[in-house]
Amino acid sequence: MNQNDLIMRPLTGREELDLFSRLPYTLNEELADDLDTGRRRAPWMWVALRGDRLVARAAWWGRPEDGAPSFLDVFDIDDTEPDRVGIGVRLLRTAMPQVLRAGTTPPEYIRFVPADWREDARARGVVEDRMAALEQVGARLFVERLRLEWRPGTPVPEPNGRLRFRAVRDTEEILDLMTRTLDGTLDAYSRDELTRLPAREAAARHHDDELARYTTPRDWWRIATLPGGEAVGFVVAAHNDYNPIIAYIGVLPAHRGNGYIDDILAEGTRVLVRQDVPRIRAATDVGNVPMADAFQRAGYVNYERQITMTWS
Repeated sequence: MNQNDLIMRPLTGREELDLFSRLPYTLNEELADDLDTGRRRAPWMWVALRGDRLVARAAWWGRPEDGAPSFLDVFDIDDTEPDRVGIGVRLLRTAMPQVLRAGTTPPEYIRFVPADWREDARARGVVEDRMAALEQVGARLFVERLRLEWRPGTPVPEPNGRLRFRAVRDTEEILDLMTRTLDGTLDAYSRDELTRLPAREAAARHHDDELARYTTPRDWWRIATLPGGEAVGFVVAAHNDYNPIIAYIGVLPAHRGNGYIDDILAEGTRVLVRQDVPRIRAATDVGNVPMADAFQRAGYVNYERQITMTWS
């Protein structure tokens, strides 16, 4: 599609991946494998060209079995362009009707940014320009998250005896614990879900849409109990498409304030360390200070942040 001096179009195929990768971003190294596995598709990857120069790009990600993308996670503009925000807006307005189903709410936008992006003038400009373009097509900031990483060599404490750990008995047990943990949650996604759904239904949706899709053993999901057997919380250790992760962790409301989160996080970390993993990834909202503090105490490093924007 030719709009004055810009040509905007999807990729013709995998052979144009070098063209698409001319703008730098942390996900560039994953694009080839994503295309090979069906997590990305050429019609979901758009470029804006001025002559043979790439000035903007956008790409959506989705599960191989799904017919529509799950989120927009690559959106870049040439930061040397005077009208870079306007170029980004034009690309999004051209691509979105072609990629997304008519009448549906666009999937969320996520971007990984430096941990200190607000203090670095150049990084702040990059983030704010992209957010400004997205705001002009209807997106709004939903949450900012800390992206965390445990690295080999970081000490992992041995069990201290306060809690016992066992595998999850069945789906009903984990759903019950997830439902109870939602009471008083500080997680932005969970709080948003609870404005529309009962807690049990929100827990079931989270389980079915994310946790149940992990192919790693359910023995990695650990229930924390008092010595007498009463459950106090749980942790879901898993491996997603890219990394070993702490996928979900929670303490039941009646047992909060006792420091059990440290013991539960240590158990989830031990489960993955026993698999000889090269790293462990996790994430939590900037506003979820108790959880962020627990990860810090466990030696997880805040290596970057994530900006999430949504459409209402």
